[in-house]
Amino acid sequence: MKASRPRFSFIIRLTERLLADHAVTAPPVPVESIAKAMGCRVVFGSLQDVSGILVRSAEGATIGVNERQPPVRRRFTIAHELGHLLLHQGNQITYDHEFRVNLRSVESSEGQDVEEIEANFFAASILMPDAFLEADPRTAFIHLDDDAAVSALARTFKVSQQAMTLRLARLLGRKA
Repeated sequence: MKASRPRFSFIIRLTERLLADHAVTAPPVPVESIAKAMGCRVVFGSLQDVSGILVRSAEGATIGVNERQPPVRRRFTIAHELGHLLLHQGNQITYDHEFRVNLRSVESSEGQDVEEIEANFFAASILMPDAFLEADPRTAFIHLDDDAAVSALARTFKVSQQAMTLRLARLLGRKA
């Protein structure tokens, strides 16, 4: 059954548990290692204009990642697809054999699809956990328009500056 609204609290608890289970205590989070430890194959290849894909089959889950994208984008894609694996059932497709895949739709590209919102939130939460950001002294007095400071944090967490800006905006908004 699909959720009717994003389960943010559940996702935060899930990512906190994953980080604890994999003994991750500081950035950058080794998201590819976590996915592999959970039994996922992570495969890099040419996916045209698609960032990533999650395929589930009887043999297990495979996360396909577009090798042409920058490393920070590939990390986010792995985290995003891992989020789909843990949070969503996917759609069954039959093609010589059965497997499940999460497909993008108009709603997902416009940020209206609950599953895409959840997968993005999962990716941000696991790559940039609130606890890690709060423990970093640079976040105490950071301003979102300070590109150098945001960029430095992004490099530490191995995420894009845009992803870090969005995550900090959420964190700072929560404190206000």
